[in-house]
Amino acid sequence: SGAGADMRTEISTAAAFVTRLLRAAGGVGEEQLRCFRECLQEAMREHYKHHWFPLVPSKGSGYRCIRINHKMDPLIGKAAGMIGLSHERLFQLLPSELTLWVDPFEVSYRIGEDGSICVLYESPQPGGKAAKQLESRTSCKEEWRIGRSSPSKSYNMMTVSS
Repeated sequence: SGAGADMRTEISTAAAFVTRLLRAAGGVGEEQLRCFRECLQEAMREHYKHHWFPLVPSKGSGYRCIRINHKMDPLIGKAAGMIGLSHERLFQLLPSELTLWVDPFEVSYRIGEDGSICVLYESPQPGGKAAKQLESRTSCKEEWRIGRSSPSKSYNMMTVSS
C-alpha cells in the first residue's frame, strides 16, 4: 500500500517532460497543456498502480514504458483526447520515435531508435544498494545501445559501395 505516493515524483517528472515536448512544438494553449499533464499523470497512476515495485525497480519496466513508434502510446493518446488533440496531431507535435522509461527511482528517455538515453530524474534507492544497481542498469542500457548502432554502420558501408 502507499505505492501511489511513492511514484508521484517519477510520474510528475515523466508527465512534465511530455508536456514540455508539446509546449515546445507550439500550437497548444497553456490551459490545454495543464489539463493534458494532469490527465496523463492520472492515466499513469492508474496504469502503474499494481506494477510498481520499489524493491525490484526493473520489474515491470516494459509495462511502464511509454512509447511512440509509428503507434501512439495509449496513455498519451488518452490524455491528448481529453484536450481534443487527435493522434494525427500528436504525431506532428511529438517526436516520431520516443521511449520513456518510468521506473522507481529513475525516469529516462530516448528520442529516436539510436538516440542516447537521457536521465530526467534519479534518486538513490533506500537500502544502500543504489550505486551498484544503477551502475548495472546503465551499463545494460549502454550495451543495448551499442548493439543497436551497428546496423547503421553497415548501412553506411552499403551506400559507399553502391
